[in-house]
Amino acid sequence: MRRICMLGFMLLVCVAHASCIQVLYVCANEADWILLKGDQGMASWQGDGREWTQAGDAILDETNTKNLIAKSGDGVLVSLSHEKSELSNLTSEQTFGDIEVHVEFLLPNGSNAGVKLQGLYEIQIRDTHGKEKPEANDCGGIYPRAEEKPRYHLIDEGVPPRVNAAKPAGEWQVLDIEFLAPRFDAEGKKTQNARFRKVVLNEVVIHEDVELKWPTGHAWRTKSEVAEGPLYLQGDHGPIAYRNVKVRLIE
Repeated sequence: MRRICMLGFMLLVCVAHASCIQVLYVCANEADWILLKGDQGMASWQGDGREWTQAGDAILDETNTKNLIAKSGDGVLVSLSHEKSELSNLTSEQTFGDIEVHVEFLLPNGSNAGVKLQGLYEIQIRDTHGKEKPEANDCGGIYPRAEEKPRYHLIDEGVPPRVNAAKPAGEWQVLDIEFLAPRFDAEGKKTQNARFRKVVLNEVVIHEDVELKWPTGHAWRTKSEVAEGPLYLQGDHGPIAYRNVKVRLIE
């Protein structure tokens, strides 16, 4: 016997056999997610991925906890490099406007990275577990604006996370973002700023309804805001592992 019924927002599938009954719960809207996963190779990302390793998992290198070890398998993208190279960053082939983003990441000691919506608006990823008063350039912060010359430096305070929800280095962490893109009129003039509607790190809400008057980092000076842009995962500031990266359009 096979029975399918809707229970709230979940789809209940019951499969009965002679000696047992299996009950499987499947999210009714799971099909809405676009999965940018590692076992599809680099098909979801621009470039050839030469700086990235396909893996089944990543763990701290016990002989040097500033490094990661990639375990064999699929589904995880690992950058083992300490070199600053644009090849160590991931830019999605697809572009997006209003989206939800789910990213799972793992850092070694002292490393940092970032998730940039439309390649412009960054939520910082950094090994800052245990810091009592997090700043905007700590894990979960909305990264400040910056200037590149005479040398790279921050020029404002950004938006710190409400609390420090970061886990220790070597543990998998979960970042969920709801992002609303900027709006433009027919002539291309911006009529509404972009917003982080909600940002959740490791099941803790760290931002709600934050208006973004300009791009973060040095992008505020070097790049134009757009209605749609790619998802950008940073990997050029030290080793980082990503898995279960997916996006869902906000209608």
